[in-house]
Amino acid sequence: MATWKPDPSFYPSPRFAAKGPRETLAYLATFDPERKTPDKIAVVDVDPASPTFTKIVGKLSMPDTGDELHHFGWNACSSCLCPNAPHPHMERRYLVVPGLRSSRIHIVDTQPDPKRPVIVKTIEPDELAEKTGYTRPHTVHCGPDGIYITALETPKAKRLAAC
Repeated sequence: MATWKPDPSFYPSPRFAAKGPRETLAYLATFDPERKTPDKIAVVDVDPASPTFTKIVGKLSMPDTGDELHHFGWNACSSCLCPNAPHPHMERRYLVVPGLRSSRIHIVDTQPDPKRPVIVKTIEPDELAEKTGYTRPHTVHCGPDGIYITALETPKAKRLAAC
């Protein structure tokens, strides 16, 4: 039987969110400026009460080099998680991680162990271009009814730039 409990990270306003519990982990993009090794997501302990505070406590390497991970975000935000919205059973679990240079989008699952995230899906550049008409995904935003990604180019513009 499905449970219809709203995600505990839902807050009806920024004021309520500021009063809520602090995050204990942060997910940060790291990269090799020479693009010889794949980008990584570093999991950093941001809990001041933790013995590993400010330390990297987990890592996830991307499968390819040259992604240039950029402005990633969660699959669900507070407006999506609202108990009065159509999706109160959603949970903030997946990171949507665009690669600006590669035009790949990685979907990263932070459960069951938030310190050991895993890639569960990769949207390759050809699929992204075919289905959306865009390349170079830049910034992820979530809303009450979907995930929005701003992009910087079209496939045709990319071909012209390569000439």
